[in-house]
Amino acid sequence: MNDYDKNLDKNKANYVPLTPISFIERTKDIYPNYEAIVYKKRSYTWKQVYDRCIKFASALEKHGIKLGDTVSIMAPNIPELFEAHYSVPMTGAVLNAINTRLDAKTVGYILKHADAKVLIVDRQFHGVVKKALEIFGKKILIIDIVDTSCTQFQCFIATAGVIHGHSQCFMLE
Repeated sequence: MNDYDKNLDKNKANYVPLTPISFIERTKDIYPNYEAIVYKKRSYTWKQVYDRCIKFASALEKHGIKLGDTVSIMAPNIPELFEAHYSVPMTGAVLNAINTRLDAKTVGYILKHADAKVLIVDRQFHGVVKKALEIFGKKILIIDIVDTSCTQFQCFIATAGVIHGHSQCFMLE
């Protein structure tokens, strides 16, 4: 045994697991006004991202998402995908990020295998998702992401409104 192996048992001083939740909580405290996301005309600080994630997690919980549930998302690299990586774990649920290049049969299989309770989807993938939901065979909460100034996703976070069925959505103008 060398000197580096002595007295290095895990303890509070030398070992703290880093999770998405602990990371964002620490970052919003240390760098609250630093930019976390810049996407097109939108930008958010770490404090704003944290607040949005808390609201998103709360909205999911109000819709029955709990420990062990699966929340799937099919979206390109946009702020909503980034925020889902923090929000979903805040509920105790599992995030299932689905590759945007997959075909409907594969997406349907993934949704079924994951037993997804929610699907967050960028509207550009509706063609694939519609076919995939037929394969999945059950109704789940669908949250649309529309790349405009007010998305259904943002409205969902703000109001926790109920959306039933596979393809119903609402937009504020």
